[in-house]
Amino acid sequence: MAATYDFPSDLLAGQEELHQVRAELSALLKRLPWSVEPMDGFSDDTGWRRVVRPASPGWTADEQAEVEKLRQREHELAVFVSTHRFWAEVTGPDGVEGRSRLKHTRGT
Repeated sequence: MAATYDFPSDLLAGQEELHQVRAELSALLKRLPWSVEPMDGFSDDTGWRRVVRPASPGWTADEQAEVEKLRQREHELAVFVSTHRFWAEVTGPDGVEGRSRLKHTRGT
């Protein structure tokens, strides 16, 4: 029988915010140009697959600040979730399974 975990509300809230921040960061990075700095486009077909990149205007200072803010928050949340006091109660294989279950838990 699979173990059940009574995750504390602050841990669930931290994990949910981590999911949200990662989704927001991923969406932002997909919208931004491929290069942070302005770069000419290029095409390279000497490798195992062809790589083509259009010219990149680079990221604005605001875009760079937004990415940095989201990455910083992602780091803070990842540290909070992974070092939460709850994990001291759950060790070994149960800890591994518990962390996996938490990652797939949605909603608080």
